[in-house]
Amino acid sequence: MQLSIVLPTYNEAANILQLIEAITARMPSGTNYEIIVVDDDSPDGTYDIVRQTHRANPRVVALRRTSDRGLAKSIRAGIEKSCGTKILVMDTDFTHDPEEIPKLLHIAALYDLVSGSRFCPGGRMQSTDHYICSLVFNWLVRVVLRTQIQDNTGGYFIISRNKLFALPFENIFFGYGDYFFRLLHYAQRRGYTIVEIPAKYISRIEGQSKSNFMRMFFLYTGAMLRMKWQIFRNPYRQ
Repeated sequence: MQLSIVLPTYNEAANILQLIEAITARMPSGTNYEIIVVDDDSPDGTYDIVRQTHRANPRVVALRRTSDRGLAKSIRAGIEKSCGTKILVMDTDFTHDPEEIPKLLHIAALYDLVSGSRFCPGGRMQSTDHYICSLVFNWLVRVVLRTQIQDNTGGYFIISRNKLFALPFENIFFGYGDYFFRLLHYAQRRGYTIVEIPAKYISRIEGQSKSNFMRMFFLYTGAMLRMKWQIFRNPYRQ
């Protein structure tokens, strides 16, 4: 397997080197992998830290974006830069536990898309408040979009390259974490095999969270309702 790991960053200087080390330590033997750090021109020097520390390591690629910034667009830039037959996307604040990577890779041999889920049996999250808010919103997503996927906003997933590149990037990769339920929607419409596996989401280790629950709720709700309207107007569009 040739694997690309996409890590979008903004002000993650305190976490990124530890995360790269943790990913490397948990990579199954024999895996041909690359780690692509896509930084949105962080003022804390995240890009420079990665580039200088790993300048002699061909497995670690640092990419700086200085315009049209944002989480989803950074992820897209990393995906377009990648070479792997499998692409894994994860957050860079340790919310997505690197310990889950071997399990994701193992299951990815059987499915087009594997998602680490907080809400399927066995999944969990350290932050109780965040867990409850996310659970309620995901229930709303399942009702409005009529999906059976439990965790539509997790964003910790691995997908086959050929399947991902067959999806309409322009309709998916914009905004913030809402890109993920759009990606899942289009993947389902194409008939991709999708499975959720239980994952543990842990609390940020260093740095300050960039998420505001109320802002995210209104942002994601608006994105969900716009998507529902598009589905209503074009029910067969893929």
